[in-house]
Amino acid sequence: MYRVQIVDSRKPFLEALSQRSLVIDGAMGTQIYERGVLYSACFEELNVTRPELIRKIHEDYLLAGSDVIETNTFGANALRLEKHGFQKRVREFNLAGVALAREATQGRGYVAGAIGPSGYFLGQAIPDDLKKVREVLEEQAEVLLEGGVDVLFIETMRQSVELELGVAAALAAVARHGRNVPVAAFGTLDENGRLADGTTARELAERAKSWGAQIVGVNCSEGPMGVLAAAEEMIPVGLPVAAVPNAGLPRRVDDRLVYVSTPEYFGLFARRMFKLGVKMIGGCCGTTPDHVRRIAASARMASAGSQDHEETPLSAVDNARHASVRPGVEPVPLPERTGLGKKLGKEFVVSVEVNPPVGLDLEKALNAAKMLKAGGVEIINIADGARAQSRMSNLAMALRVQEKVGVETILHVCGRDRNLLGTLAHLLGAEELGVRNLVIITGDPPKMGDFPDATPVYDLDSIGILKLASRLNRGIDPGGKALGSPTKFVLATGAEPGALNYDREIARLRLKKEAGAELVMTQPVYDPEVLRRFLRDIESLELPVLVGLLPLASSRNAEFLHNEVPGMQIPESIRERMRKVGSGPVARKEGVSIAREMLSEVRHLVAGAYVMPPLERYELALEVIDGFLGPVG
Repeated sequence: MYRVQIVDSRKPFLEALSQRSLVIDGAMGTQIYERGVLYSACFEELNVTRPELIRKIHEDYLLAGSDVIETNTFGANALRLEKHGFQKRVREFNLAGVALAREATQGRGYVAGAIGPSGYFLGQAIPDDLKKVREVLEEQAEVLLEGGVDVLFIETMRQSVELELGVAAALAAVARHGRNVPVAAFGTLDENGRLADGTTARELAERAKSWGAQIVGVNCSEGPMGVLAAAEEMIPVGLPVAAVPNAGLPRRVDDRLVYVSTPEYFGLFARRMFKLGVKMIGGCCGTTPDHVRRIAASARMASAGSQDHEETPLSAVDNARHASVRPGVEPVPLPERTGLGKKLGKEFVVSVEVNPPVGLDLEKALNAAKMLKAGGVEIINIADGARAQSRMSNLAMALRVQEKVGVETILHVCGRDRNLLGTLAHLLGAEELGVRNLVIITGDPPKMGDFPDATPVYDLDSIGILKLASRLNRGIDPGGKALGSPTKFVLATGAEPGALNYDREIARLRLKKEAGAELVMTQPVYDPEVLRRFLRDIESLELPVLVGLLPLASSRNAEFLHNEVPGMQIPESIRERMRKVGSGPVARKEGVSIAREMLSEVRHLVAGAYVMPPLERYELALEVIDGFLGPVG
C-alpha cells in the first residue's frame, strides 16, 4: 500500500501563491511517449509497473525549475481505467502516483493531484450520467487527498457541466477529509476562446468562483497566444489564474505529432502572462523540461519586478472568440422529417433488411430492393458493417437505393468503428444526402469476421450516439455550437425482448428514450408472450415498436439462434416444428408460417415489423408480410 507523510514544513499552497508566482511542470504524456512507451498504453499503470520512469520525469521538471509537480493520475478514474480493464485499481494507481511525486519533490515543491475528464460523453447529460461521473471523480479525489496532495487540479475539461461536477466532487472530498486543500478548475478552450458548450473564459472564471474553486485556469487549448487572451479575461473575476498551454498546435511530421512552439517562444509569453497578473504557469501537451526552464526564468524576472519592454497588448487576439452561440431549436415535427415518421401510428410499417454485398457489386442488393418495393415494402433497412466483412459503407448503399429504387432506407449507426468526430461527420453526411431514418446501436466487437485484429472504438455507445443525434435535431453540435439548421433524423434504437438480463434491458431502454429514441426495433421474437411482457413493461415510454421477425431457414438454424445468440429465445414447440421438417424448401416454408403466426398474434400491438430474411432469401420477407400491410386499426 502506498502511504506517505504530508510535508508540513512548507507554507500552505494558497499562502505561497499569494506571495509569489509559481511554476507548474510540463507535459507528462509527451515525456512518457518520448521515453519509449506507446500512446496506447495505460500511462497511469506505469506508476506501478515503471515507477522509476515516472519519478525521473518528475525530477527532470524539478531540476528545470518547477514549483508544482502534477501526479501522473490524469486518467486514473474508474471510467477511463475501465477501457484498459483497470477500473478496480483506482486506489492503487492514484496512491502510487502521489507517492512518486512526493519522493521526487522531497519537500522542494508542491504536489498537485491531477484529475482529468471522466471519459464519459456528457453532450446532453441525464441525471444518471451526472451521478456516475460525480461518483468516479469524487472517488479519485478522496484517494489523492489520502495520498497527501497539496492542491487538486480538475483539468482539461471541455464541458462546463463536467468541470462543475469535478469541482463539486473535489470540494466534497476535501470537506470529508478535513484538510484545507484548495481546488483549481481548469477549462480547455477552442480556437474561439470557448468551452465546447460555448462558455467564454470570463464566464468560466465566474462560474468556477461560484462553485467554490479557489483557483481558475486554462490548460491545453490552442497554444500560448490563445491561453494568454483567455487569462486576460479571467483575471478581473478575482481568483488566482493559472495558464498551462500546449506547445502550440501539433503538426504531423512523418508518423509523429510534433509541437512547434519553441522554449524561447514559451518564455516570451510566460513573461507577458506573469506581467498581466497570471499566478501560475506551466506546460501541457508537447512541452518539455526546456519549456519549463524558460517559464521558471520568466517567473524569477517577474518576482524581481523587472519590466518586459517587448510587451504588446493582445486583448484583441481573435475577434471571432466573441461569436454568439445560439440555443437549440425545437426539432422538426416527426411526420415532417421522413416518410417513415409520417407513417408511424397511421400505417402498419414494414422494413426489410438488405445489406451491402461483400465487394463492390451492388446489383443484387438493388434488385432485391426493387423486388421488395414491388411487393409493397416502402423501407429498406441496411446494417452497419454486417459480419465484419469487406462491405461498403451502408450510407453509400442507402443513397443508391434511394436514388435508383425510389424507396426510403433506415441506416444502422453503431459505435464500434467511429470515434466521436467520425460519428458526427457520418451523421452530418447522412443528413446532407437525405438519409434520415437511423437505427442506433452500440454494435458488437469485431471479434468475428475476416478482420479480427480491427480495433473497436466505442467512443460512444448507443445512448451516447442518440444524445448526439438528438442534439443535431435541435440544430446544435455536441458542444452546443449552432449548426445553422436542425437535422431531420428519425431516431430508432434496438431492444431485446428476450434479453437474459431483462431488467437491465428495460432500464437501458428508458435511458435511450431520455437520450432521444423515438422508435424501437426489436431483435427477432418467436414467442408472443415474450413480446407482450416487453410491451407492457415499456408502455409508459410511449414508444412505437417494430417487432423483429427472422423466418427460420432450417432446424439447425433454429437451434443455433436459440443456443448461441444472446437475447434470442425460441420456444421448444417452435424448435420441434423445425426438427420435423429438417431443412430445404419445406423447412423455409415452415419458417415463414411460424413468422406469419407470430405477426398475426401481435400485429394489433405494434407499429410495424422489421423483417430479416435468412441467407439473402428476400422473397421470404414478402411471404411473411403478405396481407399485413395497410392502415392501422
